[in-house]
Amino acid sequence: MTKLHVLGMTCSHCVGFVTEELESVPGVEAVVVDLPTGTVTLTTTRQIPSSELRTAVEAAGYEVADLSGQ
Repeated sequence: MTKLHVLGMTCSHCVGFVTEELESVPGVEAVVVDLPTGTVTLTTTRQIPSSELRTAVEAAGYEVADLSGQ
């Protein structure tokens, strides 16, 4: 399990954009976003490099402040 702290999400549309981009990363099985805290929890089938996760979040228009569980 991997947790990200994503900056800039303010609404359900933001959650949708981030979820969609992260679900497109090979190996990501599930994405759970806690909007009030900006915490995104990923269930994965492989060790995903943090650079891939950052790229996906940035493609959605947001910034990763912290990664844990890598």
